[in-house]
Amino acid sequence: SNCLTLKTSFLLMSKDINTNFKDFTSGYSIEVIPRSAAKIESFTDLLPKNTRVYLAHLETEDISAMIATAKRLNREGFTVMPHIPARLIQNQATLNDWISMYQNEAGVDEALLLAGGSKKPVGDFDSSIQLIESGLFDKAGFKRLHVAGHPEGSKDIDPGGGIKNVNKALSWKQEFSKRTDASMAIATQFCFDADVVKKWADNIKENGVDIPIHIGIAGPAKLQTLLKFSVECGIGASMKVLTKRAKDLTTLLLPYKPTQILNELAEHKSKNLESNIEQVHFFPIGGIKQTVDWIEGCQ
Repeated sequence: SNCLTLKTSFLLMSKDINTNFKDFTSGYSIEVIPRSAAKIESFTDLLPKNTRVYLAHLETEDISAMIATAKRLNREGFTVMPHIPARLIQNQATLNDWISMYQNEAGVDEALLLAGGSKKPVGDFDSSIQLIESGLFDKAGFKRLHVAGHPEGSKDIDPGGGIKNVNKALSWKQEFSKRTDASMAIATQFCFDADVVKKWADNIKENGVDIPIHIGIAGPAKLQTLLKFSVECGIGASMKVLTKRAKDLTTLLLPYKPTQILNELAEHKSKNLESNIEQVHFFPIGGIKQTVDWIEGCQ
């Protein structure tokens, strides 16, 4: 079959997969947008049952498309976690409407709360902390709330550089995690350097933040595509992994695969069981099917 051929060719071409790789990537989550989800005929044929699917809410996306996609994914047997971007929400009444629609129409009881990529808020909300403080997710009985993490910092949160505001926000969310009945986790932006991830995870734990980390990983993609997305998403020093690859003519035209960073993080986790790093979250920048096929080929 094509799948078997793909797996065989991958194993022949790739570096040896770390023996801890399968354990580390099992139970992974993946991110989609309504437009890309619409191109997938059946998620049931593609993803393991009960996979958590994050539903990204872009500025150009209408809430009705988000609800329809969430409803479909739920119907096909997946755990749906929509993004709730603070800066795209007009007011508390709008937030309440969104929560009700997700809950009542699409069976959703979890969400990723984040500020969102928009530079200017359209209404009353500017941060995920304000969303949490609204009390509406608690009132609705949401079982799981994730928040964003930034291993390389965030220019949106710390415009002058550094990590002061990012760390302050995480500490606030750590305190909230003790007060809520909802399970929490930090879902991070994607990164390309395992050492950056390990150092960041260790640092926040030393600062008292022990919320589980679901580490963001960019799925296989053309190098040019990945470089474009990385610039748009504000990826920092770890981009040197890509720029170094771009200078090597032997690898320039080959798709990037996150084998090395996952192998290194899997090894780290196997030797540091107390590490906050708990799961892997994939950004399928090169395509959903390409990402899932690659993961299965590794396992």
